[in-house]
Amino acid sequence: MKQLLVATRNRGKIKEIRALLDGLVEEVICGADLPDLLETVEDGATFSDNALKKAREACKATGLPTLADDSGLVVDGLDGRPGVFSARFAGPDADDGANNLKLLQEVAGVPQSERGAAFVCSMAYVSPAGVEQLFEGRVGGTIIDQPKGEHGFGYDPLFLVNGYQQTMAELPLDEKNRISHRGQALQAFKQYLGGA
Repeated sequence: MKQLLVATRNRGKIKEIRALLDGLVEEVICGADLPDLLETVEDGATFSDNALKKAREACKATGLPTLADDSGLVVDGLDGRPGVFSARFAGPDADDGANNLKLLQEVAGVPQSERGAAFVCSMAYVSPAGVEQLFEGRVGGTIIDQPKGEHGFGYDPLFLVNGYQQTMAELPLDEKNRISHRGQALQAFKQYLGGA
């Protein structure tokens, strides 16, 4: 594929996606590099709803094949919150630090046995010809009491990955890409591209 627009302004996501699609897509364009591209209002009830809406709007606005994702954290002891509100858990203009602080406050009274969590990703691909495909990924873990690690972004420093003694933020990028929810969805997208 010659060009692919990734409908996000999150440079952390772009870094991961470029690394994973290297060799399959000649140019990965970040939504942040297109100042006229309007930001999608994420008002869907599910990650899939939001991903499809973002991909459809960006593809229509640019005429480029578009990949968009909606992903977030679901915590068992918080009835699945923050869920689709993960990016704005602490408010509409919240940054990673504010969201992590709110998560720590919310799980403070939750027993360790109920701190099971998952990162979930729904990724939507929409082409100018009207092709639409969804790809899913999920990785399990536990929410810890203090951030650990310098890599990653979002809730990565608080997410102890199942089967590891490290948080998502402590894993090297190539390992994170291999096991992460976004990595899983991107692997499915890569397989789709390889067969498309």
